[in-house]
Parts: sequence; structure tokens; C-alpha cells
Amino acid sequence: MGRILALDFGQKRTGIAITDELQIIASGLTTVDTKELLFFLKDYTSNEKVELFLVGEPKQMDYTASESEAIIKPFLEKLENTFPNIPVERVDERFTSKMAFQTMIDSGLKKGQRKNKALVDEISATIILQSYLYSK
Repeated sequence: MGRILALDFGQKRTGIAITDELQIIASGLTTVDTKELLFFLKDYTSNEKVELFLVGEPKQMDYTASESEAIIKPFLEKLENTFPNIPVERVDERFTSKMAFQTMIDSGLKKGQRKNKALVDEISATIILQSYLYSK
């Protein structure tokens, strides 16, 4: 069984989370500069078996696509062309940034540490992945 890799895609940086090989536990992996994302994924998949890519799907409150979907679509095409044997699924990512920020507060991070947007993106990717695992 391969891992599931989740992406909280952003214009500047992308948070990444991964499951264990049994697909039970979601863990934050890292945050990478979005310009370097495909290179990172190529390197990662050369060392680890990835069975599925999950990509956050930003939606409005009425379930319509948000404006940032236009930025994600070209990336999805590149992802599918680069990794034709790894399926891509989308997961509603509404509220994940707010949930990530609350998680940081609940875990006792100081105000200065909570300003780390890369950490928020990584935690958001983990929340996306965990919600997918719960739904399975």
C-alpha cells in the first residue's frame, strides 16, 4: 500500500502532508515554494510510493469554486501529466486555514510562532488529509 500525499496549494507556497504506509495517520511533511513543487514531488515519489495525490479544492460558502481555483487548474494539469500513474482527488478545503490557526493556538504556540504562514499551510494540508481519511 502506498502513501497518500495531500497538498494545500497556494500561489507562493504549498503545504504538504502525508500518510503512513497503512494510510491511518496524517502527518505534516513540509511546506515548499510552489515554484519548486513539481521538483519536490518528483524527488519524493522517487523515494516513497505514493498511491494518491489529494489537492485542496477552495470553495465559496455556496459551494461554487473560489477565485483561486483558476490558479490551481494549470497546476493540476501539470501534476497529472507528470505523474500519469498516480490519481488526483480533490477535497473541500473551506475553513482549513482557520482550523490550522486554531490548532496552533490550542497547541500553545506563541503569537510570533503563529505568524509562520508556512506552518499554517502545512497544518492545513494535514487537516485536508485527515478529513479525507475520516471520510473513507
